[in-house]
This record gives sequence, structure tokens and C-alpha cells, in this order.
Amino acid sequence: MSPKTLKVACSGCNLRELCMPVNLTSDDMVKLDELVATRRKVKRGTALYSNGEAFTGLYAIRTGFFKTCLVTEDGRDQVTGFQMAGEILGLDGIVNDHHSCDAVALEDAEVCVMPFDGIEKLSREVPALQHHVHRIMSREIVREHGVMLLLGSMRAEERLAAFLLNLVQRLHARGFSQSELILRMTREEIGSYLGLKLETVSRTFSRFVEEGIVEVKQRHVRILDTDALRNIVNSSAGS
Repeated sequence: MSPKTLKVACSGCNLRELCMPVNLTSDDMVKLDELVATRRKVKRGTALYSNGEAFTGLYAIRTGFFKTCLVTEDGRDQVTGFQMAGEILGLDGIVNDHHSCDAVALEDAEVCVMPFDGIEKLSREVPALQHHVHRIMSREIVREHGVMLLLGSMRAEERLAAFLLNLVQRLHARGFSQSELILRMTREEIGSYLGLKLETVSRTFSRFVEEGIVEVKQRHVRILDTDALRNIVNSSAGS
């Protein structure tokens, strides 16, 4: 494909409000369009970048779903997060100019490439962009704190309920249903992220089905009782 074919304009993207500041001037948008000039397609199961790879830029997910993961000392794949359209990948590389994890596509995906040198330079000229980059970094810190809380103090059913509520909330912000979702990740990957064994994840899903909280057909999940999920999560706070 020629560079011309891969040209993308942030100004015309329907995900712009999710991954870019909303209060840029038309001149600022032109500068941003020139900077974020290419898309990159990533096939399901392949890595956008790998642990140890040189850091050159950030990636805004245009379509598709990713997982970030690390290989532990004993050779296990430890999932550290799931990312979807409108979210940013690559922040892990800023600290030492090398990526510290793998970012793997869970389905065929497409990302917008944002060269970091250019983002830094443009941020100095456009305060709104600089503020937005800081917000993205702050959001990632808050997310990591949330995961630590999840793994440190919650029972299996609380972890899975919080995971489902978070996932459907993020999908709803992108125009999807508030109660139905297709899990792009496997039960094993969910378990790795939540610090649970595969059997525990499957057993907890079955319990939610038996109690009429969710309906599960392979990877399709329909939430029948959102309040019940919230009560499960909140039970730890009240105990």
C-alpha cells in the first residue's frame, strides 16, 4: 500500500473525541493531521510492538481490540490490560525509550501512528494537546491503581463483575450497547488479567448465569441485571 492510501485525517475521524482533545482550533487540527499521517494494520494474533523494542511513538486504536502482556520468569503470559478503539497504546515506552510489554491484536485491527517526537514538539505549541497527553498518562496511572485494588482485595466474583462493568462502560462510550458485548479475549486471558485460574473464571461465569445476572453464549455476553453486578462489586466496600 502506498503512503497516500494510508493517509488518515484526525479531523474527520469519528473517534476523535475519544483519543484527541476536543477544543483544538482548525489550524491546530491541520498540524495534527500532518503529524498523524499513517495508519497501520495489525493482523489478529500479531504484535503491534514487543517488549524491548525501541519506542518511537504512540498508537491510537482506530478499529479492533488489543491486549498488553508480559512473559513472566516462569514463561507464563501475564496480561496487563485490554485496549479498544479510541484508546492509546505505547505509553509504556516513554520511560526508557523501549517498550516494556507486548501489544497483541485480539482481532484484525488498525491503528493511527503518532510519532512521539512530533507529539512532544506539537504539544509545546498547542497547550490543549499537551494537557490531553497528560490526562492520558494520568488515566493510565489511575487504571493501574484500580487493577492493584482489584487483585489485592476482591474475591473472584467481585473481580469478574468489576471487569464486565468496566468493559461494557467503555464500549458504551463508543456507541455500543449498555448490556451486550462480545468478549474478544479468551477466558484464560481474562483469568490472567484478573489473577484467577481458568477454572475459577468459568465457574464464576456459570454462577452469574445460574443467578440470572448474565446470559452467556460462547463469547457473547448479555448483562441481564446490571444492579446485581454493581452490588457484587460494592459488597467488598461495605464489608
